[in-house]
This record gives sequence, C-alpha cells and structure tokens, in this order.
Amino acid sequence: MLFLFRSSPETGPDQKPQSANNTSGLRFRWRYIALPLIIFVLTIALVAYFYRLLPEEIAYHFGSGGTADEWTGRVAITLWTLLPQFLLTLFAAAIAWGIAKLSSTFRQMEGLGVNMDTIAIAMGNMLALPQAILFFAMLDIFSYNAYEIRILPLWAIALIIMALGAVILGIFFVRSIRQVRDSQ
Repeated sequence: MLFLFRSSPETGPDQKPQSANNTSGLRFRWRYIALPLIIFVLTIALVAYFYRLLPEEIAYHFGSGGTADEWTGRVAITLWTLLPQFLLTLFAAAIAWGIAKLSSTFRQMEGLGVNMDTIAIAMGNMLALPQAILFFAMLDIFSYNAYEIRILPLWAIALIIMALGAVILGIFFVRSIRQVRDSQ
C-alpha cells in the first residue's frame, strides 16, 4: 500500500510536474491496477489448487449456525469465483485508463498540489476492496468443502476489509489535503 503515497518520478519536492507542459496527460501504468491484478492472480492460483480437492457438490451458503444449507456444482462455483474477479480487474483497468486519458483535462489541479498519478493509483486500486471480500468468501467456501474448516463469517471479513479500506482512504485524503494546503 505504500506505493499509494509515493510521489511520482516526474515530481520531486521542489519541482513542478513535467506533465504540466505535456498535453497528452498520464500514460497507463500497471501500478494503477496492481492490487486488483494481484488479487485476480491469487484467485486463479487458489482455484487451481482447490479444484482437485473439491467434491462434485459444493456447499456455498451457510445458515446462522454455520451449517451449509445450499449447494451447487464444482464447475459453477469455479466460474462464479473467477468471473467477478476478472470483471472487477477489467473495470479497474478501464477506470485507470480513463483517468490517465482525462488527466490532461485536469492539468490545472497539479498547480494546486494535486498529483494526478496518485489519484489514478488510488482510483484504479479501489476495486481491490470488493475483490478482497470475494476472495475471502471464495477461500471460506473452498476451505469448508475441502477441509471442513470455516475461516470467518462473510460479514466479519467484509467488516474487516471495509475498515482497512476506510483507514487507507482516510490516510490518502489527509495526505492529499496536506499537499494542497502546503502548496498554497
């Protein structure tokens, strides 16, 4: 997460951004979608690992007591774990690409101390939050069906991930406000 808060290589503490004279704006960089890509690759790896361990009928919904009450096939659950991760990664790439293309429109913000590169990193990696929730839900389903072990209820996982996301966003916004205030 530290890469969210580093200054871009184009700007130093005492330099004006080079992109202020550049009419094309930012270029797409892979770090803009690093977290969604990492979670997507981890999802593929866990699906590949667990697929052989899973029974034909998979429990995917659990009642309030933690007992399974709905089942589906192994192929269906595999597709339902990979497809949303792929779509969220693709959407993150589209957001980052759009921010990079639109950055030339918002060049005046760089004069206020707002770094468009940092904004593109934050917005592109934002979709890692729902991806992480889906990842841990998949891990819970797979571990229950392969080893009969539940990690945490989905509501607890979602709460933890949303709290971490709120802390990270809070830090990001405080740093951004300080940068704007210090540049004036």
